[in-house]
Amino acid sequence: MPTLNTLLAPRLVTLAGFLICAGAMAAALYIQHVDGLEPCPLCIFQRVGVTVAGLFFLLAFAHNPGALGQRIYAALAGAGAIGGAIVAGRHVWLQHLPPDEIPDCGPGLDYMLDVFPMQDVIGLVLHGSGECAELSWQFLGLSMPAWVLVLCVGLTAMVLFQLFRPYRAQ
Repeated sequence: MPTLNTLLAPRLVTLAGFLICAGAMAAALYIQHVDGLEPCPLCIFQRVGVTVAGLFFLLAFAHNPGALGQRIYAALAGAGAIGGAIVAGRHVWLQHLPPDEIPDCGPGLDYMLDVFPMQDVIGLVLHGSGECAELSWQFLGLSMPAWVLVLCVGLTAMVLFQLFRPYRAQ
């Protein structure tokens, strides 16, 4: 019977983090390509945050570094998770605005990337648009951005666990 210390080993925590991120991305891609729900620009930025976190969890799992390396990978995964949480929080806020305060719909992300410098694209996307305020999908009463916010907060908790856990000398 595995002990709690074995189940919470640094390498298994990073594998769990990666699998959670991969599962979330698989669900998002399924909803997009099978159910036909196209992501808005804020949704795409949330996917970037989850993917960055998942990539660093995977690298930590594959590399299996010592205490300092685990903390570095955790901090990098945390940057993705926190970035995803910030964007998801903004998205949830937009979805709860009164109808008269919802921003107008703007150009698509592909167009913005072709025409504007990246700094302007990020500013425009984070400002949000009317399409980002639509509630077109819900599960258990929460919209997709709300679920991404829950996911990113959970990933951040995993990161904090990895950052502040005691590591044994190897």
